[in-house]
Amino acid sequence: MTSPLNQSDPELFDLISREKRRQRRGLQMIASENYIAVAMLQCLGSCLTNKYSEGLPGQRYYGGNEFIDKIERLCQDRALKAFNLNSYEWGVNVQPYSGSPANLAVYTALLRPHDRIMGLDLPDGGHLSHGFMTSSKRISATSIFFESMPYKVDLKTELIDYDKLAESARLFKPKMIIAGISCYSRCLNYSRFHEIADENDAFLLSDMAHVSGLVAAGVIPSPFPFSDVVTTTTHKTLRGPRAGLIFYRRGFRKADKNGQPIMYDIEDKINAAVFPGLQGGPHNHQIAAVATALLQAKTPEFKRYAQQIVLNAKALSSALQRKGYRIVTNGTDVHMVVVDIRPTGLNGGKAEHILEQINIACNKNTLPGDRSALNPSGLRLGTPALTTRGMNETDMEVVADFIDRGIKLAVRVLKVSGTKMFEFKKVIFAKEFVPEVRSLKREVENFADRFPVPEFQDGI
Repeated sequence: MTSPLNQSDPELFDLISREKRRQRRGLQMIASENYIAVAMLQCLGSCLTNKYSEGLPGQRYYGGNEFIDKIERLCQDRALKAFNLNSYEWGVNVQPYSGSPANLAVYTALLRPHDRIMGLDLPDGGHLSHGFMTSSKRISATSIFFESMPYKVDLKTELIDYDKLAESARLFKPKMIIAGISCYSRCLNYSRFHEIADENDAFLLSDMAHVSGLVAAGVIPSPFPFSDVVTTTTHKTLRGPRAGLIFYRRGFRKADKNGQPIMYDIEDKINAAVFPGLQGGPHNHQIAAVATALLQAKTPEFKRYAQQIVLNAKALSSALQRKGYRIVTNGTDVHMVVVDIRPTGLNGGKAEHILEQINIACNKNTLPGDRSALNPSGLRLGTPALTTRGMNETDMEVVADFIDRGIKLAVRVLKVSGTKMFEFKKVIFAKEFVPEVRSLKREVENFADRFPVPEFQDGI
């Protein structure tokens, strides 16, 4: 029980150590990833993981929760303060294990089975948990339990077509509209979403998982003035641990046809959907780590950090455009850049793979018009983790050059390998390409080593 991991399980210790080295010596550009601070790691590895605390503060099903209650209430209070909310108009549940469970809890609370929902289509930048399905299969649990109709972007502008969304909503009559993204690089028009939801007497759920840190810092518009419910993860741009939050409205909702007030009655429904509806005991070590992340989100340093995330994304976008790459929507407002890989002759999967070989971690992604999430045309690049390490706009020029050299190398590999992925992977390690792959990887690693990873000090 008292032996450290390197003694009790050296095999696992070695794997974690190697992952630590990969994160430190590479460029982590997956838009949903970040590095967390030492204080949060201390919470995650604390005695709080030992405690069961089913129920809400003051209403637990187990004893011994005096301090757990105080920690959860502290987290709730900091969540409201982080987004400049007051407890008369908003409440928050801090127990969801992550973002998708948070969304499912909202659906469970406010919808009945087979009620209708509308979310941004996955190929157009939406998320699986917003109801994705194909012509032959219901992919996400959301589409299995509810009737889902996606809204789309305009293929010319690659921006959400709000007029078409409004038209479709009048016909489909959804019970809930979801304003949220996973790979869409522009700010959402929450006012227009609210207008469309209100016209159809639908709830508006805003899923700000990707951009919550930017919202907290005031760098982009907030969904709260226009939404009935707001969900978020706590990692990504918020730079906390892997967890989720659900914010829900309190008080006056609207007037009925006779002018009488209709009040929100969703708080108890959402809390009950989280527990006992979908989850067991909350992860108290996560809640504590979220609490300290939310405290950091109110600091001037965090605001500067969030501003730099966007500056870096814009600089990366411009640098890639100067190298001839087509950027979806012709730029970005947020933390991500979406690159159309098709003009190079590659697809997203091959571009992702070659960059991984030189220690740049990013992800293939669908573009508007794509028909397969397994064979997408795009590449999604994010700047939150690089910004945490202290990189700025000048460094994005260097990063863009590494990406460009990697993709040009992949184009040459493709001419030898043909289009099949397994052949492409094999040819990368042919004698004629190995020296260049290794050399470029060393350059990336030497560059990355110049920037500290904040939480990696002692241990793993």
